[in-house]
Amino acid sequence: MKAAQIVEAILFASDAPLKAEEIARADESLDEDAVEAALRELAEHYAEADRAFQVEEVAEGYQLLTRPEFAPYLERFDTVPRPASLSGPALETLAIIAYRQPIGRVEVEYIRGVGSSGVIRTLQDRGLVDVIGRAEGIGRPLLYGTTHRFLEHFGFATLDDLPRPEELPIVLRDNPPLGEDDLGGEGFSRREQLELGTDGSGEGVAHVEESAGVGRTEPGGSDE
Repeated sequence: MKAAQIVEAILFASDAPLKAEEIARADESLDEDAVEAALRELAEHYAEADRAFQVEEVAEGYQLLTRPEFAPYLERFDTVPRPASLSGPALETLAIIAYRQPIGRVEVEYIRGVGSSGVIRTLQDRGLVDVIGRAEGIGRPLLYGTTHRFLEHFGFATLDDLPRPEELPIVLRDNPPLGEDDLGGEGFSRREQLELGTDGSGEGVAHVEESAGVGRTEPGGSDE
């Protein structure tokens, strides 16, 4: 049995991305180098044959995925699994956590201008974010970050694949950081801050254009 055939069979049967070292456990003849070579061979073969699927690097692993241009055809079938959609507030909160992690709830709420504990719980239930540590401030508040499920959900190989901030509708500014008194001991850990509004006054919430599927949330309320 050829290495490429073994790797192809494993990828075809798996419903989640697999790392090279995980695939190598399938047979004693395989190691990480052999798996990587087989993956390159499969990728070239699929491209040359103009197949409807390809080998993609997702969540620090590899997976067989249908090429994006075939999505309109697949959407007509209820039997084709698709990721659950997220609400506007959930997407907005997830974007803030993704770009500012590790980040605490109070900081997320300051940026959004609205209570976010319920949205964060929803993202945790979806497996997209999780607690990754505690801050050093008063009470040592929980810090949140994204998970492997987040990478898999959005098709990123690593966090380095996130779009650059200037390419996003969420505008990043060099606003003065909040002090610990403003956040109850949980000061900003990064220099760049999400712009609150569009006029630089600090009023409003992070501006997210409709093209990203996220609307605006008015301050002073709660998503719970």
